Order: sequence, then structure tokens, then C-alpha cells
Amino acid sequence: MDISCTKEESNLFERISNVAAELKVSCYIIGGFVRDKLLNRPDKDIDIVCTGDGIALAHAVAASLPSRPTVNFFKNFGTAQFKYRDFDVEFVGARKESYQNHSRKPEVSEGTIEDDQKRRDYTVNTLAISLNKANYGKLIDPFNGIDDLNNKILRTPLDPDLTFSDDPLRMMRGIRFATQLGFSLEKETYEAISRNKERIKIVSQERITDELNKIILAPVPSIGFDLLFRSGLLKEFFPQLTDLSGVEIVEGKGHKDNFYHTLQVLDNVAARSSDLWLRWAAILHDIAKPATKKFEEGHGWTFHGHEVVGEKMTPRIFRQLRLPQNEKMKYVAKLVALHLRPISLSKEDITDSAMRRLLFDAGDDLEDLMILCESDVTSKNKFKVKRYLENFELVKQRLKIVEESDRIRNWQPPISGEEIMQLFNLPPSRDVGILKTSVREAILDGIIPNTYDAAHEYLLQKAAELGIKPV
Repeated sequence: MDISCTKEESNLFERISNVAAELKVSCYIIGGFVRDKLLNRPDKDIDIVCTGDGIALAHAVAASLPSRPTVNFFKNFGTAQFKYRDFDVEFVGARKESYQNHSRKPEVSEGTIEDDQKRRDYTVNTLAISLNKANYGKLIDPFNGIDDLNNKILRTPLDPDLTFSDDPLRMMRGIRFATQLGFSLEKETYEAISRNKERIKIVSQERITDELNKIILAPVPSIGFDLLFRSGLLKEFFPQLTDLSGVEIVEGKGHKDNFYHTLQVLDNVAARSSDLWLRWAAILHDIAKPATKKFEEGHGWTFHGHEVVGEKMTPRIFRQLRLPQNEKMKYVAKLVALHLRPISLSKEDITDSAMRRLLFDAGDDLEDLMILCESDVTSKNKFKVKRYLENFELVKQRLKIVEESDRIRNWQPPISGEEIMQLFNLPPSRDVGILKTSVREAILDGIIPNTYDAAHEYLLQKAAELGIKPV
């Protein structure tokens, strides 16, 4: 075997080989599993291609296994899949493909292993290992994929313009592979992405976003975003992010390039957290700066309120990119809205009231907010960065002291709206909201302690001011 396999993998491959021989079909391991094995990367997704009926081979292999796994098959696509122990094994018949200009769905016909290798996206994914008795374990490499693998190069096996025009998602996949594997896109291949960037419009947004999220989850996601940006592909589906690029200078004063600043913040967050949605908060934290940019004479560039506008933009961007419209979106919008608050708390004259309000507003997401804010420090001035981070540590310590004293985090006011309605015999109304908010604000401002008795007494005072009497 030209790849190093575990005993469990070897046993599975030998069984597939034996069953294929009984059915008189040729079969091969192909694609990402072979690539990752040669790179010593873990991979549990195994693709098997055979010259014949892939669904029949999958059923026969599953029937031969002790656990007899259930086979899921898709007759229209000629594919079948089952889970065996930790492996996800997929079978397909070798095929030729041809495409219509308006669609990335190919017209398929039976083919040879060589035909199947030609239709693949990159040479490093054309690599196949024979499971046939005559040359079991031999590497089949018609496009010198092994050389590209060793040289960390991504190139298409055929003309890249044809490859990307046929299936434009391959452009996203190439940039994703470059980001995940630390490979470079071969010059002609990368230039073909620029030439074919508009073809991405025939791909569903869900598939594009799936690849984008994989880029975001890479160790250094800025690699992929830079490639997407320079190729022009990013602007085709996420123009709000590319609008951050560039520097405008007026009266000798310029602002930083907020696109590359955002990429640095994203990398900083990635170094601290693997959470996809915290990384999305990094991507969107300054998204409203183009909409709020203003030059003030004698002062320079300002972006007042960009956190508020950014919070409002977040749901629209999530809908546009087909990201989930649920608590994840609300979490990202919340961090975008709050991302300037901890910085303001680093000033000496900040009150405990401001600390309480941040604890209340951030709740369980306070630690993530602090990660985002620390990551937002991207100055090239090492002294400035050191000072900012030291100030953040002081803010963290002070927040901890205030929280231990007041227990405001994830706090609910001691008097509920229901109790207010009962106490004053009020229906759900604006007055109930005013009274409930007044109690909450009084506690957050430190006017009254966080106790039921103090809240009750204050509530009666505010009600009397509004002419509302208890029952």
C-alpha cells in the first residue's frame, strides 16, 4: 500500500477489495482521504470509486461486514454511503461529466478511473489507490498530483477556466484548501478564479457559505479572505466586507484600512477561540464603518455609532449569506453592538454603574466580548498594544469585583412585570414597562441596593409620581 493505514483501515480496504473482485468490478480509494493520508492529516471520510455500479458495491460490502451497516443511497446520483465504526464510506461509479453553461449540475455517463480523475477539482484530489488484486495498494497519479502535494501547490487537472466555469464552487474549494492546508494556488489557476468570479452566481448561497465557514474555522482564516478579496470573488457574494477596504486621506489625515484590520482581528480571535460565531463577530464588528464614516475638520475621521448600525446590519447579512436566523445571529449582533464598551471602561473615571450595565448587557457572553475587544487591538505600536492589554486586565479585575459584590450578571430585577400588574391592578401596558424599567435602572445606577425591599419601596415612589396607586 502506497499510503500508511491503520489496521482497521487495512481490514476495511481488504474487504472492499475482496467484494469488488467477486462482483468483477475495479475499485479505488480516491480524493481527500488519499491526500490527507499522504499529508499525515486525520480523515474519516473515505471515497471509493468503481468501474460499475457503486450502489451495488456499497450494498455488497455492507452485507459482508459484521455490523451490517445501513446503506443510504441516491439512485439519481449513483452514490451510496454507510457509516462503519468511525468511518463514513461513500461509493460511486466512475463517470464522465459534461456541463451546461447555466448550471453546475453535470450530465453524467459511465466512465473509467481516468475519466473520473479528470473531472476532479485539483490534482492533489485526483490521487487514487488501487484496491484491485493485480496492483493492490498502487498509487494512480496521471496528473502528477504527488508532486503538487509535495510542493504544496493547488492546480486544476484540466484547463482551469473550463474547470471553474463548469463548477464555480471549485473556486471556493481551492481557496478553502489553500487556507486549511497552507498551500499556494498555482498562478494560472488563481488568475482563472478572477476571470470566472461572476460564475459563482449560479451556485447556491448555502454551498458558498458552507465553504466560507470552513475558511473561517481554519487556523489563520485571513489567508482565505485575502485570496477571496484579491481575486474579486468575495465582492460577488459579500460586498459589505469588501466595502471596508481602502484608505481615504483628507487634509493629510487618513484612517486605517478597515478590511485588513478586520482580518487581523479575525486572526487574533482565531488564536484565542475556535468558536465559529465569535469569529463571525470579529468579521462584522466594524462592518458599518463605511456607512458611518465622516471627516471632521480639525479632528479627522470618525465612525460614530458604527456599533449600533452594525448591530442592525447583522440580521440582514445573515439572511443574505443564508446563515442561521436564530440565537447565533442574536449573539453575533450583540457582540457587534457591545464591542466598544470594554474599551471605554478602561478610563480611570468610569463608575461602578457602567460596570454593572456591561455585566447586565453582556451576561454569559462577557468572556467572548472581552476576547473580541482584546483582539481588536491591532496597532503596530508595541507600547500602545501593551498599554491597552494592561488596561483590559484592570477592567477584568474590576468587573470581577463588581460582579462579586452586586451579582448583576444574568440578573433579573427582584420585581417582575407580573407582580407590578397585580400590585397596581394594571393590564399589560406602557405603564408596567415604565415601572419595571425604573426599578432596573435604579439598581444598575446604584441608587438602590439589589434587594426586594428596596426595589418595592422605590417602585411605590415611582408609581406615586405617575399617579398610579396600589390596590
